Amino acid sequence: MWTIYHNPKCSKSRQTLQLLEENGVTPDTVLYLVNPPSTTELGEILNKLGIPARKLLRKGEAEYKELNLADESLSEAELVTAMCEHPRLIERPIVVKGDRAVLGRPPENVLDLI
Repeated sequence: MWTIYHNPKCSKSRQTLQLLEENGVTPDTVLYLVNPPSTTELGEILNKLGIPARKLLRKGEAEYKELNLADESLSEAELVTAMCEHPRLIERPIVVKGDRAVLGRPPENVLDLI
């Protein structure tokens, strides 16, 4: 089963979805800004990506500064909670297939899952 955590306003997210479809993949689409993942779900996604939460943060968002997320003393759990409460902080798109996931930046990264 394929899932894309998608923001249709993001060009990289649209390109990633298009690349999947061009390769015969029709993923379940999660509009994560409308339906953000739970902390458990985001933790599982991070495990599949093989990266810490800090690497999934969008540092240019206003919430990043407002919540002082640059603070290195914040725990993994605190960063995950912040992203779930403020989903604009989650880098996009994320494509999940089974027990693996990739970040669609660049979109061609999804080819590793095909």
